[in-house]
Amino acid sequence: MNGLRRWAFDGVLTLAAVGWPLVSGAQQETASRVERAAIEAVSSPLGMVVSETPLASAVGAAVLEDGGSAVDAAVAVGFALAVTWPEAGNIAGGGFMMVAEPGDAEVVCIDYRETAPGAATPTMFAEKRTRFWHGQVGVPGTVRGLAMAHERWGRLPWARLIEPSVELAREGFVVNDALARSLNEVLNKRIVRRDPQRFAELIRVYGKPDGEPWAAGDRLVLSDLARTLQHLAEGGADTFYEGSVAAAIAQDMAEHGGLITEADLAGYRAIARPAIHARFQGYDVFGPPPPSAGGLTLAMMLHQLDTFDLTEHGRYSATTLHRMAEAMRRAYFWRARTLGDADFIDVPFEIGGPAFGQLLATTIDPGQATPSHTLEPAIPLADREPHESPDTTHYSVIDADGLAVSNTYTLEMSWGSRMITKGHGIVLNNEMGDFNRAPGVTKTTGQIGTLANLIAPGKRMLSSQTPTLVKKDGRVVLITGSPGGRTITNTVLNVLVSHLAYGMPLTDAVDGPRLHHQWFPDVLEFEGTDAPAHADAVQQLRAMGHDVKDDGRQGSANSIAIDPETGVFLGVPDWRRGANAHAPQTNATPQKAETTP
Repeated sequence: MNGLRRWAFDGVLTLAAVGWPLVSGAQQETASRVERAAIEAVSSPLGMVVSETPLASAVGAAVLEDGGSAVDAAVAVGFALAVTWPEAGNIAGGGFMMVAEPGDAEVVCIDYRETAPGAATPTMFAEKRTRFWHGQVGVPGTVRGLAMAHERWGRLPWARLIEPSVELAREGFVVNDALARSLNEVLNKRIVRRDPQRFAELIRVYGKPDGEPWAAGDRLVLSDLARTLQHLAEGGADTFYEGSVAAAIAQDMAEHGGLITEADLAGYRAIARPAIHARFQGYDVFGPPPPSAGGLTLAMMLHQLDTFDLTEHGRYSATTLHRMAEAMRRAYFWRARTLGDADFIDVPFEIGGPAFGQLLATTIDPGQATPSHTLEPAIPLADREPHESPDTTHYSVIDADGLAVSNTYTLEMSWGSRMITKGHGIVLNNEMGDFNRAPGVTKTTGQIGTLANLIAPGKRMLSSQTPTLVKKDGRVVLITGSPGGRTITNTVLNVLVSHLAYGMPLTDAVDGPRLHHQWFPDVLEFEGTDAPAHADAVQQLRAMGHDVKDDGRQGSANSIAIDPETGVFLGVPDWRRGANAHAPQTNATPQKAETTP
């Protein structure tokens, strides 16, 4: 930990807060506080980082302390999560970074979604096949995306942002409960235990050296990943796409039936795109454009709900929940019907406008659920359901100058393909599964076969990622987003409705039960189904024709609110997963969470 302390900890970080007093103390005490921290929502006037792990947040906080921008911190956090939260943090996945400069500058989305290799075909996954092999790997975008953001908004040297992660991986770090669970779960998956030869590199790199289960307090050392990160620190992003790392990935692919070549890697580009803009309750809401479905789907829902006087009914009344569910149903229908990579298909961007939202709202029956199959017939051929994994990760950052970052990135499923590039410690994604696998086959179980998201060489697969920035009178007032597969956009919607429409404190908005409907399957998922406080509303929803179920915890909306009067930042971690996870509380404030302001 000595190298990490050099970057992050010159003394005990009081609540790990940027700009808060640093109290000198033993380095051992510093490490233990940060590695086992359980921090509630906290505030600071000088910067904020909220992520899934305390170590990644601390790395980002140290960057802000050193004069780095919010984008510098976001880049550093991205690399640190690849070390400390390997089931979703990554250098071989992809995502979307929303960036808002202070003032009236255009809000920008850095699109670093993965692409299909040049040898990919539309029907390559039409038959059922495992998601855990090299053929499921899309051309990674994370390193190019982080590098593009750094080139435009960075202040500190690129190497400075990666070196803390090199130190973490090389010297090791203390495993917490959440990481121990994640490691043990992936290593004990039936597919891994039955075929240890196929997953030999996963077992070698992430198995405990003595063969025993991982436990909190153990130390995880990732020597191969440390060497790879060192190459990236010294050689820049090109090393990953055209240098020694690229050659290793391509060789690994060739040896194991994967499709990615050195030409695929060399040809990958991140893209800066204008954000999708919606108006809701007097706020300006910005989300990512296609190939993320998040921005347009969120805009459709917000514009529908903005036609109602939401506050005439309670936030968790049956009427409000019904309206939200119906708005979700319609938006997800249009998502499935029309959205994909806009570089390959003609996306009707007008569906994200207020006029279309108002039109959709007129079709909502105030007292009855609309059966999903009446929006458009589906083909009920079900023997399997699609799986857009919930195992993504989101983090939010803002610096003292007001530069704001909302970043969501992923490997797709937890631990991606579970394939690791030999000798380099790189966990590879399995994002090809986010394309529509069977052309023309749409099922009531939720599988989508519409043309917009079919596989094509170089195409970016549709995503649910919805990193979101909210402005009021030109100033950022909220940064949010979430993991959760197809639930992501609805998780963001829940937070926005609670905080912007109902004026709930952000702690309450993040803590409150969440609602989800995605057109098919025709099920309304609600975290509060079994809570006595919501029993009457759930009963009324069922009487309206909703099939209400509780599918467990939804998302992880690590968020930041900015007080427009004082400029103080409030960081609110989500209690639902990662190092933040714990049992829900009866009050609004998460009691166990990792936040670094």
